[in-house]
Amino acid sequence: MKVFAISDLHLSVNNPKPMDIFGPVWDGYLDKIFSEWKEKVSENDLVLLAGDFSWAMKLEEAIADFNLLKDLPGKKVLIRGNHDYWWNAISTLRKNLPPSFYAIQNDAIKFGNIVLCGTRGWQVLENNMERTPEDEKIFKREIIRLEMTLQAAQKMRNENDKVFCMMHYPPMNALKEDSPFSLLLEKYKVDKVIYGHLHGLKNVETYFIKNGIEYYLTSCDIVNNSLVFIDEV
Repeated sequence: MKVFAISDLHLSVNNPKPMDIFGPVWDGYLDKIFSEWKEKVSENDLVLLAGDFSWAMKLEEAIADFNLLKDLPGKKVLIRGNHDYWWNAISTLRKNLPPSFYAIQNDAIKFGNIVLCGTRGWQVLENNMERTPEDEKIFKREIIRLEMTLQAAQKMRNENDKVFCMMHYPPMNALKEDSPFSLLLEKYKVDKVIYGHLHGLKNVETYFIKNGIEYYLTSCDIVNNSLVFIDEV
């Protein structure tokens, strides 16, 4: 079983918002992603989608975006991004997902000896910058949600299992300073972290290791619209 990842697809079948206005890297980006997906991914593989899947505002509008991917090979596992406004009650979402899709929210899921968990996260500021009261509220809530999903993963984890955590926002700032998110990831001995959210950056690291954890940035425009290989088990 191979594990791939790509994030921030920003699909818009029913909510037209062409992404090519943000630069040439978005021109025909879905064709490239889908072509490579069919070439690399088998039915038994996993593709991790770390948020900002669809521009849709309501779940019924997002179904057309899911249908774009439903016949692509592999199991698709996703978390919520900051633009996924269609993401409502998790039970309702799961009832409406195509068979090859799996959603994580405050819990975890296991495939073979890979345990997947994740949450949206929130912006980690630099240089002790202060957050607005609303941002601070969301930030603290996401810390709680991260620990909930990590605890769920820990309960599923056996001796030879690996734990991969998806976060939409980077779990650290650009200086890679410790944050409440990164400290929790280390506390629960996560093996790999997959995140997105960042766009339009040049010379940004898409892979690094800190305190034994591997970190992968998978925003599609930054990785040249290619699936990021994460692992094979």
